Amino acid sequence: MAAQDVLGQTARLASSSALLQVLFRVVTFGLNAFTLRYLSRELIGVVNVRLTLLYSTVVFLAREAFRRACLSGSAKRNWTKTINLLWLTVPLGVFWSLILGLVWLHLLEVPDPSVVPHYQAGVVAFGLSAIIELLGEPFWVLAQAHLFVRLKVIAESLSVVSKCILTVTLVILYPHWGLYIFSLAQLLYVSVLVMCYVIYFVMFLGSPEATKKSFPVARVKALLPSFVEDETFVNWKEARLTWSFFKQSFLKQILTEGERYVMTFLNVLNFGDQGVYDIVNNLGSLVARFIFLPIEESFYVFFAKVLERGKTVKDQRQDDVAMAANVLELLLKLVLLIGLTITIFGYAYSQLALDIYGGSMLSSGTGPNLLRCYSLYVLFLAVNGVTECFTSALMCKEEVDRYNFVMLALSFIFLCISYFLTHWYGSVGFILANCFNMGIRIAHSTHYIHHYFRESSHRPLSGLLPSPALLLVYILSAVVTAFSEVLFCCDKGWMARLIHISTGALCLAATLVTMFCTETKLIHFVRSQ
Repeated sequence: MAAQDVLGQTARLASSSALLQVLFRVVTFGLNAFTLRYLSRELIGVVNVRLTLLYSTVVFLAREAFRRACLSGSAKRNWTKTINLLWLTVPLGVFWSLILGLVWLHLLEVPDPSVVPHYQAGVVAFGLSAIIELLGEPFWVLAQAHLFVRLKVIAESLSVVSKCILTVTLVILYPHWGLYIFSLAQLLYVSVLVMCYVIYFVMFLGSPEATKKSFPVARVKALLPSFVEDETFVNWKEARLTWSFFKQSFLKQILTEGERYVMTFLNVLNFGDQGVYDIVNNLGSLVARFIFLPIEESFYVFFAKVLERGKTVKDQRQDDVAMAANVLELLLKLVLLIGLTITIFGYAYSQLALDIYGGSMLSSGTGPNLLRCYSLYVLFLAVNGVTECFTSALMCKEEVDRYNFVMLALSFIFLCISYFLTHWYGSVGFILANCFNMGIRIAHSTHYIHHYFRESSHRPLSGLLPSPALLLVYILSAVVTAFSEVLFCCDKGWMARLIHISTGALCLAATLVTMFCTETKLIHFVRSQ
């Protein structure tokens, strides 16, 4: 497949993934607003922090390294060995579910049954849901490697909608069920997700469309583990790369979910405060993650297909190098401008957003400062996602192993900083520690990118420099909206609030107009891809 075709399909995959993330975040946003009126903050804290952390940890440790390794390189490979390797995620998931389930049940603080009933059943259900989801991993990787955009959209949309409908129904009819509600909804979500992939491939394999596309897997039976006579069970090169990524993914999970681990294992916040933190966290990431995560996942595939892992820039095809450098520069510019916009306007509108969303329970206390800090954190998330996606796609095994040591040291420093900052600043300390964590990771990735392209004429890191005119508009918008918040928000009535909102809308319009006038290359890229 030509590099230009890969770019077009990758952009469509990123766009559809972004729409999915919009759906997920909007559903979570709506569910939190809804359940706040029926269930306690403590119950929401246990579900969204404690149990979700169990599920995400099992899934991440069991599959992340396999995904990274098996999506690297061309889609033309020995898929029998790759599928065999991917099935190893299931026993690995069973192992992590058992180990971590015992920790969650016997070593961590158990919530008060009168406030959060059926905790043990929740732990079992969320651990089981992780194993069920891993059963679909070979299907997911095969679909992602061949850029099956519609399949991902349909599967994840149906699973989210099913989970949402069941949750709302049970919350209204049986609010006293407690964690049973979220356990059943989680099991339904992963079951629908896996069944969509299975049903699709059962119908697709052997069809005229599969034959026309020369799809590398001909029968459904080939998607199950199988031995080939006189050949190894797995591709050992992929297996070794998986092991390298596994060591890195273990550390990356600690860094990604570090605040939840600190909350869970060190009890620095009670379950109610954890619930408020998670609600603000979901609100803060509503706009950010639905863009950045799909870009990182989709363009990782693009860079891994267009450039060959482990080769220097001189040993690559120069046309592909030029395209990859141009795409990287424009992606950096895109996420930087999105991140700056959220940071600037998020600062002045955090209190208003929380007041509208959850009333005084969220808009008083540390809620507004927490969301303001999260707006800054979004900027770090934006840049780190793209820079790390490029380096992960290009680093050879030895470089991945060296990076693991960096991540190990960073994990220890991050956990220490999180602990102390939380004691000094409460939940805001988690966000500040995350900013530090992301800053170090960005520094490492940008150093790698600079070193990679130093022997070429391409300088993709220039995408991190916005135009002076746009920078000036950002500064003016920050000053104007900050004064507007002091004068009109948030206890002076709805008319004052509307003036504050109108001021922000005018500043945002001026920012967007300046962006369209000064960043013409980026605008063309977004429109064309």
